[in-house]
Amino acid sequence: MDAAFTEEQHEIRRTLRELLLKRCGPDEVKAAVRTPPGYDTQLWQRLAGRLGLPGLALPTAYGGVGCGPTELALACEETGRVVLPSPLVATAALAAPLLLALGSERQRTTLLPALAAGELTATLAVPGGQLATALALTGPNDGDWAGGGRAGGIQARRVPAEGAAAPSRNGGQAAGGGWRLYGEAGQVLNGHTADVLVVAAHTGGFARSRTLLFLVRAADAGAARPGAEPGVPGLLRTRQTALDETRPQARLELRDVPAELLGEGHGDAAAVARALAATGVVAAAALAAEAVGAADTALARTVAHVQQRVQFGRPIGSFQAVQHRLADLYVALQAARSAAYYAAWSTGGGPEGDASEPGVGALALAQALEALRAVAAEAVQLHGGIGFTWEHEAHLYFKRAACDELLLGPVHRLRARAAEEAGLFPGGAAEPGGAPFAGRAPEAVEV
Repeated sequence: MDAAFTEEQHEIRRTLRELLLKRCGPDEVKAAVRTPPGYDTQLWQRLAGRLGLPGLALPTAYGGVGCGPTELALACEETGRVVLPSPLVATAALAAPLLLALGSERQRTTLLPALAAGELTATLAVPGGQLATALALTGPNDGDWAGGGRAGGIQARRVPAEGAAAPSRNGGQAAGGGWRLYGEAGQVLNGHTADVLVVAAHTGGFARSRTLLFLVRAADAGAARPGAEPGVPGLLRTRQTALDETRPQARLELRDVPAELLGEGHGDAAAVARALAATGVVAAAALAAEAVGAADTALARTVAHVQQRVQFGRPIGSFQAVQHRLADLYVALQAARSAAYYAAWSTGGGPEGDASEPGVGALALAQALEALRAVAAEAVQLHGGIGFTWEHEAHLYFKRAACDELLLGPVHRLRARAAEEAGLFPGGAAEPGGAPFAGRAPEAVEV
């Protein structure tokens, strides 16, 4: 196995880093998150048009670059360095893999080229804040995580054929597709601006209860682009106040919203669960690489600061206690980087493109989130009085670390799920609280 990056992969990193350093400093980031979309739309169009960023892991047959999860992870590492607010993760790591895995040929040819070119953005909407569970990162996704017929979820029901809507201008069959969605979902990444919503909904009633994925052509409810269709009737999207402004989230309320089943036929719940789990590995590797990039920049800026900050007549970086703290952070960062790279390689490096080891994505994400949290916390402290002020960029990395763990964590559940998938603790790892030997008597444990 050759673990070295190719020249093409190095070029992706160099080009993206050069562009982001020019266009995405701390002041630009703070200005972009306060716009209605929550990110710089002009910069996003340039990243999509010049570098093909959202289509890096999509096949060339659907307008993509034809690379894989490794290239996407490298790109996410660079965007993480500048804490770039963008719909990259929601579009390229969550929605696009599901469209590619489950979509019909008509759905793929209609939507994937537009996503790859940056003409449309997309996201995955999971009710009840169960995104990590739906992606099989913190628990098995074979349960009623989409609501199961209870309040707080999203329900899907068929409508008579005569109730189907007229064909939409942005592609294909009737926009309703014979389905209607009712319910709500919170903490949806870029949900207030995404043009295409991949919505997880419960259907089938008690007898044939199952969770399927549906497409909602939101088409930018504000009709910001010329020729865009108006918002879907019954869909209310509200941007939520989040601790990390660079990761915009929204609450979606659906009241008999017309939708289209993702895929063909009547839907296969088992195929949906497998596709979500595979997408979870891709998303975990991308977010792990992004966390590594953020931690790398935060550590570099902290090292530069302690070399300049003078106390007791000498730079504080010359004190042994400070050097030990920074050395520990560097070791943790390098371990997280190796784990993130391996997870990305493993995702697309198997015989059929599947992950070669169980739990590899969850373990990499746990390692990266821990490293970012530690680096960000030390950055705030070692910057002293300026580290905790809103004007300084240190808080951007600290809030990114906290919110990413809330989004797809916590870390101990990521590790417990990886242990369960690997079969390390049969009958125990899946117990509440993650106690590995919860199902065995104390005297049965060999020491």
